[in-house]
Amino acid sequence: MERAKGILYAALSSSTFGLAPLFTLLLLGLGYSSFEVLSYRWGVASLFLGALALLAGRSFRLSWPELRTVFFLSLFRAATSLSLVIAYQHIASGVASTIHFMYPLAVALAMMCFFREKGSVWVFAAIGMSIVGASGNVDFTQGDTLAGMIAAAVSVFSYAGYIVGVRKSRAVGIDSTVLTCYVMGLGALYFIAGGLVTGGIRIETDGTAWLCILGVALPATAVSNMTLVQAIKRIGPTLTSIFGAMEPLTAVVIGVWVFAEPFTAKGAAGILLIVAAVSVVVLRSRKG
Repeated sequence: MERAKGILYAALSSSTFGLAPLFTLLLLGLGYSSFEVLSYRWGVASLFLGALALLAGRSFRLSWPELRTVFFLSLFRAATSLSLVIAYQHIASGVASTIHFMYPLAVALAMMCFFREKGSVWVFAAIGMSIVGASGNVDFTQGDTLAGMIAAAVSVFSYAGYIVGVRKSRAVGIDSTVLTCYVMGLGALYFIAGGLVTGGIRIETDGTAWLCILGVALPATAVSNMTLVQAIKRIGPTLTSIFGAMEPLTAVVIGVWVFAEPFTAKGAAGILLIVAAVSVVVLRSRKG
């Protein structure tokens, strides 16, 4: 029963993560800047998670070393969200999400380079497959695709840095909801500061816009992060990573259906290559 719950949580987490491009692009279409989108997304999500933590009786007290760790982790996590929004503005959201899904490969590389984990030919083969899949999935003749690809690549390495940091720092001993609340709260402050410097943050009163804000902040951020933790606790990071393939697939479906983004056989092959590459890595690490 616990395994079944874990699989359900993992599927729910990855599919709700995949909703982020939908609500982000809708807000960008309403004239929001990247900083405005992320200020509302992270601000509302952190308030929601903070309320849940308080209701559950969690303690927010951290030591100074823990606060320093949370600060650095928040920088990695904020860089991930900002780079993804920039990628959405230059390449198809489904393509950006698919490239972002390469983060387990970056995690594997970081663990080998910085923590002396044993290397594997499978990891390097998977990296090659994912690069071919990503490059073959982008039309370089339309728009500033180079900027989009670079931004999506930044999201891969910044998110990998966040994951490695959580696993290999003092953050591992902090309650998951409290940690996520702190990280998102600090990120919201960064984005608000960025918005104020680059043109300001609007005070939204429109009901339609608030539906988009709640959509990106609650299911695509708060719920996805909470269910991710529940999945890892029940079935471990390996199986959870495999079910993470639903994230780019959800984003691709929404991009094609809602935003009329092109979807070709070449694009489908690229997605399959990346998903296969990540699956190879997590399955081989599970055997090891």
